[in-house]
Amino acid sequence: MAQVTVEVNGKPYTVGCEDGQEGHLRELAALFDRQVRIVAQEVGSLGDTRLMLMGALLLSDELADTRARLAHTEADLSRVKADYARAESRAVTALESAAKRIETLAGG
Repeated sequence: MAQVTVEVNGKPYTVGCEDGQEGHLRELAALFDRQVRIVAQEVGSLGDTRLMLMGALLLSDELADTRARLAHTEADLSRVKADYARAESRAVTALESAAKRIETLAGG
């Protein structure tokens, strides 16, 4: 297990992660650090625990919104796929019908 030291709101924290995940952990910590710094600027001085909690809650809110948008998009995609399948089926039926008429007209 790897150990990575990240900085959040100017303070270092050593965190363990799976080997090879160090870069990803640093990116996540940087994202969280930006959120915590925004909270610190907007709200003013809070204790570290409350500051971290507010940062985590705001990121959780973003995650919940993103999941809701993803679910909505997936539902839209399912509807589009179903509409496509119905349209394709109608097109196949129309082509088969046209082919039969052509055969009848051709005497066959």
